[in-house]
Amino acid sequence: MRLLVTGFGPFPGMPKNPSAALARQVAASGRLRRHGIETQVLVLPTTYRALDEVLAPALGSGADAVLMVGVAGRAKRVRLERRAVNRLSIFAPDAAGRHPQRLAEPGRPFALRSTATPERLAVLLRRAGVPCALSIDAGRYLCNTAYARALRSPAPAIFVHIPRRPVKGLASALAEVGLALARQSRLRRGAPPSA
Repeated sequence: MRLLVTGFGPFPGMPKNPSAALARQVAASGRLRRHGIETQVLVLPTTYRALDEVLAPALGSGADAVLMVGVAGRAKRVRLERRAVNRLSIFAPDAAGRHPQRLAEPGRPFALRSTATPERLAVLLRRAGVPCALSIDAGRYLCNTAYARALRSPAPAIFVHIPRRPVKGLASALAEVGLALARQSRLRRGAPPSA
């Protein structure tokens, strides 16, 4: 069972992106290892190009579940994203200074919903003492576009936006979210759940 954990590098207005360090902490969780979950951490350059060159191959390599983490600079608490939408902002440049070439990807549905039951995952975070909220979608920047890519893969995926400031206990709480995603993937495949 393999869990892909992603974070992002710096971008305009966020010279040090806390999602990268958090993704590494979650991927290094001993709890996940004890449950037989192999983790792969991927810190994405915050560029539209990286979605094709870095994220697409990682998603295509057969991850069983995907936990994506990004920072929302103005957020006061953790947000679990229910869906990704096929809409981009042409006003926000990526870390390379490039803007998306179109407002939407042609031939794609307007919205893709997470099958990872964000409501249930929010309960896990709250039980761990992490204040969180459900959000309707992942915005109009690279987080949203990356999430849409993950939602088109067969693996259960969730995108978690974090505030700029550290949240106590978040790494271990997200490891529990990763464990829940892996269990959901096992159930989908008809494999017996781990202890």
